[in-house]
Amino acid sequence: MIKINKLEIENVKRVKAVKIEPTPNGLTLVGGKNNQGKTSVLDAIAWALGGNKYRPSQASRDGSVIPPYLHITLSNGLIVERKGKNSDLKVLDPNGQKGGQQLLDSFVEELAIDLPKFMNASNKEKANILLRIIGVGQQLHEFEVKEQEVYNRRHTIGQIADQKAKFAKEQIYHPDAPKEPVSASELIQQQQGILAKNGENQRKRQRLTQIQAAYDQQQRELERLEALLNEAHIKRAQFAEDLDIAKKDALDLLDESTEELQANIRQIDEINRKVRANLDKDKAETDASDYRVQYDQLTTEINDIRSEKAELLTNANLPLPGLSVDDGELIYNGQRWDNMSGSDQLKVSTAIVRKLKPDCGFILLDKLEQMDMESLQEFGQWLESEGLQAIATRVSTGEECSIIIEDGYVAGQEGIQLQQPPGEIDPGPTWKAGEF
Repeated sequence: MIKINKLEIENVKRVKAVKIEPTPNGLTLVGGKNNQGKTSVLDAIAWALGGNKYRPSQASRDGSVIPPYLHITLSNGLIVERKGKNSDLKVLDPNGQKGGQQLLDSFVEELAIDLPKFMNASNKEKANILLRIIGVGQQLHEFEVKEQEVYNRRHTIGQIADQKAKFAKEQIYHPDAPKEPVSASELIQQQQGILAKNGENQRKRQRLTQIQAAYDQQQRELERLEALLNEAHIKRAQFAEDLDIAKKDALDLLDESTEELQANIRQIDEINRKVRANLDKDKAETDASDYRVQYDQLTTEINDIRSEKAELLTNANLPLPGLSVDDGELIYNGQRWDNMSGSDQLKVSTAIVRKLKPDCGFILLDKLEQMDMESLQEFGQWLESEGLQAIATRVSTGEECSIIIEDGYVAGQEGIQLQQPPGEIDPGPTWKAGEF
């Protein structure tokens, strides 16, 4: 990885003249009070390596007659320099060959010199950058679209099941009602059948009365008809036989009541209302059960999709252990971005930015005064373990700072000049190597 070995800056924004040799691995903390030139150091590095799009709107220090001067030595031997009236860029490799911004762009990651651009991006933008790096963005998007589609279907099914169950619960059940609606025509037909049977019985009773009357008449006429006795005996025997048959038929007769049918006909609407209510309740319970089965099937499908997503990310070449993407957001050790500590946010950002251009071994960070000492130490140790270089600023003059900027100079380097003023003879450096 390419890192910054040395940097010299003069007359850029609030910087008068500074010379810094950052630590190769870990955190180089540029401290100082407000308005002393700390951020100007980072802006100068970004301008030198990132190109004129990072040139400050007022690049020259107020009151300076000498134009800005930037000189950076990189660990791969490249020397990057901007100087002169137009701050022209010059890039020299160890063999003296010249290059330009295109050479720098090949290994300098834009977000490494503008990390806030990444940290201030939306959660979705951060996640998309990571997915683009590890090459699973399209696959994960397809999984998420499929998961959302199944989730919406399951949600609808669940709502319908709840509605059906609620409807069934609210319905009154009538255990005394028949299973199917009652037909009035069938009841009337049954009534007509009974009435017809009863009418036949009545005719048989009338016949019995008629035979009985005839028999009585014959008995009264026996005296008068003695001459015809033989004939009368024969007729009498026949009538007696018929009488016995009629009596037997009459004894076996039993009239059926139509009261229940008449009551059912009168109550048919109420009976059918109860039947329909029972059928509606049964159907609602059945529907609710069916929809619950569908809901459970869709839940299984969603879990399968999520397992595939997890497996996809598990097998991906992620830039940091514990880092993942869920529902379009970065997740680190189970925490979403807004729940991560400041140290973890910096770790995640740095790891992702490094993955964009693995040759870029440094990052620039501004305003680390928001981090406490423990978080600073933790972040610095992580940088060292990863072999990364970070140059950062902090409003502080404490021992945690690698150098202190005071009034545009590194404390201990006050008054140095890195360029010769126009028309003057260079008297030689006024600083000593290793002294700040």
